[in-house]
Amino acid sequence: MEYRDYYKILGVARTATAEDIKKSYRRLARKYHPDVSKEKDAEQKFKEMQEAYEVLKDPEKRAAYDQLGSDWKSGQQFRPPPDWASGFEFSGGGRSRGAGGGAHVFEEEGFSDFFSTLFGGASPFAAAGRRQPQAGRDHHARMDLDLEEAFGGGTRTLDLKRPELKPDGTLELRSHTVRVTIPAGVNDGQLIRLAGQGEAAPGGGRAGDLYLELHVRPHRLYQLDGRDVTLTLPIAPWEAALGATITVPTLGGAVDMQVPAGAQSGQKLRLRGRGLPGSPPGDEYVQLKVVVPPANSPAARALYEEMRAKLGSFDPRADLQARP
Repeated sequence: MEYRDYYKILGVARTATAEDIKKSYRRLARKYHPDVSKEKDAEQKFKEMQEAYEVLKDPEKRAAYDQLGSDWKSGQQFRPPPDWASGFEFSGGGRSRGAGGGAHVFEEEGFSDFFSTLFGGASPFAAAGRRQPQAGRDHHARMDLDLEEAFGGGTRTLDLKRPELKPDGTLELRSHTVRVTIPAGVNDGQLIRLAGQGEAAPGGGRAGDLYLELHVRPHRLYQLDGRDVTLTLPIAPWEAALGATITVPTLGGAVDMQVPAGAQSGQKLRLRGRGLPGSPPGDEYVQLKVVVPPANSPAARALYEEMRAKLGSFDPRADLQARP
């Protein structure tokens, strides 16, 4: 998708104050409003202005937009990194799975794919700006963790950035630290609630909560599916043909597993309870992958020649033959 320079669209500098942004938007709105404007492409320009203003008028959306960097230019192909919202705290309803209530879906008709990717319904910033009556707003942040940390739990200290407007209308990112206990067996997308760690309420009411949405990083060995994990396990041809007892890694430590005689590549074996902890715990699925040794020595080549002579009637492609 194409990058959009919202500052350029509104004709303001990146250091513009909130008042500067509002004035520029109002001036351009009078110029390009479709009901009164005679400018070429007025309707399209008006939509672009609305989109830009929707982001730059909101401290959280603006800070998130600025965090992506200023080196991009309008029209360039752009893809945000998958962890671009990590370490960034934002307010509003968010995607409050498991936090009570449904997720607020933000939609603006005619807005670009660029906006929808960063701030649309699937974005954590979609509901920024919705204030809960007589209470501080809930804040949300993303926390990435390794699969081993999700398995065993632990304690983590996070440095989060909270965007605020200064008295002169410019944007400021204030950092603060939170300490969170991660229960053993947390899953991808799960929320951890820190009561009273969100926005302070006006007039001394109840402060909002801070919700941490957990994201488990991809692992070099395991694929995570709910509480289950899958491991691809290389085995030798004789282990597959004759059967063998093999030591297999699991998140809780290595265990011995019996490979049945006649095992095939792609076959899955299950280790019960060896996935993520829970009620019930997940399982580990071991997918076998038969690895053929190379014929890189005279002895190895002679062995393969002997196998061909003695097992030549075996046809691994028999099922591919046309049937009457």
